[in-house]
Amino acid sequence: MGLALAFSMYKPSLGGQLRSFLEMIRFSHTLFALPFALAGAVLAWRAIDRTRPFDIFIDVAGLIPCMILARSFAMAVNRLADRRYDAANPRTERRHLPAGILSTRAVTIFALLSALGFIVATLHFKIWNDNLWPFYLSVPVLLFIACYSFTKRFSALCHVWLGLSLMLAPIAAWIAITGTLAWPPVILGLAVLFWVAGFDILYATQDVEFDRQAKLHSVPAALGVPNALRVAFFSHIVMLLCLLGLYYVAGLGLIYLVGIVLVALLLCYEHAIVRPDDLSKVNLAFFYVNSVISIGLLVVILLDVMISQ
Repeated sequence: MGLALAFSMYKPSLGGQLRSFLEMIRFSHTLFALPFALAGAVLAWRAIDRTRPFDIFIDVAGLIPCMILARSFAMAVNRLADRRYDAANPRTERRHLPAGILSTRAVTIFALLSALGFIVATLHFKIWNDNLWPFYLSVPVLLFIACYSFTKRFSALCHVWLGLSLMLAPIAAWIAITGTLAWPPVILGLAVLFWVAGFDILYATQDVEFDRQAKLHSVPAALGVPNALRVAFFSHIVMLLCLLGLYYVAGLGLIYLVGIVLVALLLCYEHAIVRPDDLSKVNLAFFYVNSVISIGLLVVILLDVMISQ
């Protein structure tokens, strides 16, 4: 209460408020989803033989705002939905809403503006590609990713729902660019699904006791930390199999195969540093290793496609 009172008496500048919103939505973590959307775009460009730099720039100019706005909406909804749990959890009690740095009203307005901005941004593809599918699917996508924030209340499969939400990134990029759907973005999306589900299980090991006390559901709370780590490891094995499947479905080459090997090594490192008796390196695995994986996969797919042309 004292912390909240102190912040309520402090009137931050416009720049300070903007920084607080960016911190709340963890803007830097857009790196988790954006590279996969761009990887889906690279595969789509090759599928329709789009090579003109201007056309590619136009696509990217539409994809990036859509991804940022959708993720901003999802994070704001998550913080609103979890604000009471965050206040009761020692690990999260200093987040912006429970600490009083941002008000519920302000975050609600931010979420609504992000949603509206996302819907409007999808019209970019109607203007440039005569493709209305992104606009038609914008509201269903927003509803789907918003529902994740409530799944932990009734199912340990909340990690899978989060994975499904990020799975939409490469699929949405493909649809936005081509107006169709095909196997390459679906296979890449499945890889994202199992990658996200695995690392979210690792992240949830930090809150096992709190989740049990609060009657929240997660794989670690249901199965215990050692078994949860095994489930996460299995999920990442499936991710690697999906990436291997993408090699065949999308007709990728040697550079991509080398990338898969490097991803496998990074995942092995991730699981080696997160152990049942030592969870101190969960944040290192979650934030840094996963950022390298997402950006690395985009780079190897881009290089593979460029060299093969």
